Amino acid sequence: MADRHSVVTGLQLWQWRKKAKEAAIASSVPPSEVDWLLQEIAELDRLALLLESFKDKPQILLKFPLEDLDNLWEKRLKDRLPVQYIAGVTPWRKFKIAVSSSVLIPRPETECLIDLALAATANLPELQQGHWVDLGTGSGAIAIGLADTFKNATIHAVDASPEALEVAMANARSLGFEERIRFYRGSWWNPLESLKGQFSGMVSNPPYIPTSIISTLQPEVSNREPHLALDGGVDGLDCIRHLVEVSPAYLQAGGIWLIEMMAGQAETVREMLHNNGNYCNIQIHQDLAGIQRFALAFKNYEL
Repeated sequence: MADRHSVVTGLQLWQWRKKAKEAAIASSVPPSEVDWLLQEIAELDRLALLLESFKDKPQILLKFPLEDLDNLWEKRLKDRLPVQYIAGVTPWRKFKIAVSSSVLIPRPETECLIDLALAATANLPELQQGHWVDLGTGSGAIAIGLADTFKNATIHAVDASPEALEVAMANARSLGFEERIRFYRGSWWNPLESLKGQFSGMVSNPPYIPTSIISTLQPEVSNREPHLALDGGVDGLDCIRHLVEVSPAYLQAGGIWLIEMMAGQAETVREMLHNNGNYCNIQIHQDLAGIQRFALAFKNYEL
């Protein structure tokens, strides 16, 4: 419930919305972001915004005062603060995932990782249980997606950032997955030594952007999102190279290795997996835009 400082009239909010949209257009920011933000912080639905029927409401509750909203919107336009950080949430699959500047904002294309994991296990029900891991969990979105999809699995989520883990654990709590997901602070597989050879599957959206490219990305990304979650080293493949090398020791025979990567990296990653010798049925999958975005492989069965 908003406090008394967070109550505005419909007319006040209508006037703010009108100015905010005009300012967005002038700053080359999609004006549709204004309505998305108001849906999140004022609990107005799309129809009320489209018809502007909220204009006549005597009072509307906001998550924070209108003055704060105005200041944050100014940061969106001038400093390129992502709108998701203003709202504090972003939609992801069927969930609202809380986000802060400590975590990468989960992208719609990353949702495909969950669908690929489900498709890969469709005829292998034994892999839909046991242990699964989300390495570099960030906001916890992938771990939550796995817990929601694989009801009989135990999900492990690892991140090097204590701030990110706080966000991820809060998301698991608020979405009802606190008992299903175990969280660990550490680097990649390191906290999971005791479970070597037992994992049904590994999913990761690791840093994969070459260091030299980060500064050329949209300022919303390069200046605002944590570089720890973006920087993949000189060629962008440092973390993926590590995951190719180390993961076979942790996966059970037939276990799944699944990652997201950058456009243009697919053939190199395929070659890495092939040359490693511990993987079979190596696959490259496209995202909804047709970009080769995901690599999937299975750990070899022991001969």
